[in-house]
Amino acid sequence: LEWDGDPVYQHERVDLYRAAVERLEAAGLTYPCFCTRAELHAASAPHATDGTPVYAGTCRGLTPEEIAERRATRPPALRLRVPDSDDPRGTIAFEDRVYGPQHQVLAQECGDFLVRRSDGVFAYQLAVVVDDAAMGVTEVVRGCDLMSSTPRQIYLEQLLGLPEPAYAHIPLLLAPDGRRLAKRDRDLDMGELRTRFSTPAALLGWLAGIAGLAPDTAPRTAEQLADLFSWNAVRAHRENMVIART
Repeated sequence: LEWDGDPVYQHERVDLYRAAVERLEAAGLTYPCFCTRAELHAASAPHATDGTPVYAGTCRGLTPEEIAERRATRPPALRLRVPDSDDPRGTIAFEDRVYGPQHQVLAQECGDFLVRRSDGVFAYQLAVVVDDAAMGVTEVVRGCDLMSSTPRQIYLEQLLGLPEPAYAHIPLLLAPDGRRLAKRDRDLDMGELRTRFSTPAALLGWLAGIAGLAPDTAPRTAEQLADLFSWNAVRAHRENMVIART
């Protein structure tokens, strides 16, 4: 809730991500992938809950000759192999502090996933795992739209020998018709909210009230809200986080 140090930029931490990928490569757990984004989305494979196509393993069995031939035309991405669906190591379970027990069979629900893109940028899944471990993060709290990515991150933590933090995924504030709030739909953004609330405490109090984390929408500071906070309150309102368009 308070400023606790200088900003940390991922572009300054590339050496850490590279070292993690090299460990995975040395263990024979990765392979180059030449599929384009258009090809992935055009495939008839099912999609994960986050909208990402479940990878069909198109490039998993390429021979060294095929890899060399394709590498001559375009740089590959790098994918991490996940265990087959009948391998218990590929079933990842965790206890979410809001939504309770969760489990995912990686081969069925995401497939082999990216750890480095074809442009050389390290993938989100890898970067956050390395960052969390390096910074001593013990509890990850984020929106429930990211819950489906948690098993991939836990699998990476296991492979890299990193500690597994606790996870809590919180419900999103939605529009009355069930949409996620978005600027493109002219939903309220921070700029608009600043014009409607005279102080940060007024805005925080209103948000806490409509989210069920405070008994009313009276102005409150972050420190005052911390004293009121309860995971039980989040759980009680996880299916009812709707904000009216105003």
